[in-house]
Amino acid sequence: MRFRRRTLEKLGDLVCGNPGSDEPGSEHPKYFPYRSSSYLTEFFQDLDTEWAHDGSTRHRWVADVLEQMLAEPHDSATRPPEIFCRVIDRLMERSEATNEGPDRPHALALLNDVLSREGFEAFYGEDRHCYLRHVGSGQIAVLAANPHRPLTPTEVKRRAQLAAYLDRCSEDELIEEVLLPLFRQLGFHRITAAGHRDKALEYGKDVWMRYTLPTQHVLYFGIQAKRGKLDASGTTGRGSANVAEIHNQALMMLAHEVFDPEFSRRVLVDHAFIVAGGVITKQARNWLGNALDAARRSQILFMDRDDILDQYIVNNVPLPDAATPTATATWSDEPPF
Repeated sequence: MRFRRRTLEKLGDLVCGNPGSDEPGSEHPKYFPYRSSSYLTEFFQDLDTEWAHDGSTRHRWVADVLEQMLAEPHDSATRPPEIFCRVIDRLMERSEATNEGPDRPHALALLNDVLSREGFEAFYGEDRHCYLRHVGSGQIAVLAANPHRPLTPTEVKRRAQLAAYLDRCSEDELIEEVLLPLFRQLGFHRITAAGHRDKALEYGKDVWMRYTLPTQHVLYFGIQAKRGKLDASGTTGRGSANVAEIHNQALMMLAHEVFDPEFSRRVLVDHAFIVAGGVITKQARNWLGNALDAARRSQILFMDRDDILDQYIVNNVPLPDAATPTATATWSDEPPF
């Protein structure tokens, strides 16, 4: 990924807090703290990097560092390398607000004025970290999207809201309001939902999509989604689905071609996601694994309720409108800034 040199030097001005980096004609930085040589070194050490200022012109040195960060490997042209995203998050720490409140609206506006030249914008998430979003695609560059990390109190609250929504949503809503936004955020492309109103061309899959590897090879995925629990019991309760039904749908999904209009060709699905809004029992996973031959068994991926919730929260995907309480209910119990 490459940013224009002028953009990098403007970002360097903000990191350095140079006079004039905030408002034309200002004698002192107004919204970003001034950082001398030693504080610049400390800034980058806080990010667990080894960059140390060498005494050269500060904003140009920062621009050189940012340019090297943007050259690091990353998974998409719309998602900068994680280290660059961490620089933006560190730059916009709420505790360093100067001459404004902790939401830092003026500093955010100045930063976005610079980033907009490259098609990005910065914003504060509900966890109070600053993220980058690609304006064209809407993809959000996340910080260390580890679904197993401890969640903040705000994230725990959002997770509970999404869990409550999964309890009452329909299968179509699960696909359209939850899964499609999630997989778009995870970097999948050409996400196409078959829908449940017309099953004529579904062939065992509710959604198909593709993912481009860093080597530019393309993999195709199909999704079979079930709203409730997926089990392997002889008698399936209300709101549950039996794995034998999934078996037939998985076979159809893996055997039937999809047409990719962008490449004008028909392709087979490489992997099949079995997604459940409830629990996928261990017995159901084992039964399906034993029913498929070895080649197709390796093509099956599982996602159950906990996987959906964790991925949704750590990737900072906006909750469905129906899952979000009113503004009063959302903020009345928030701790003061």
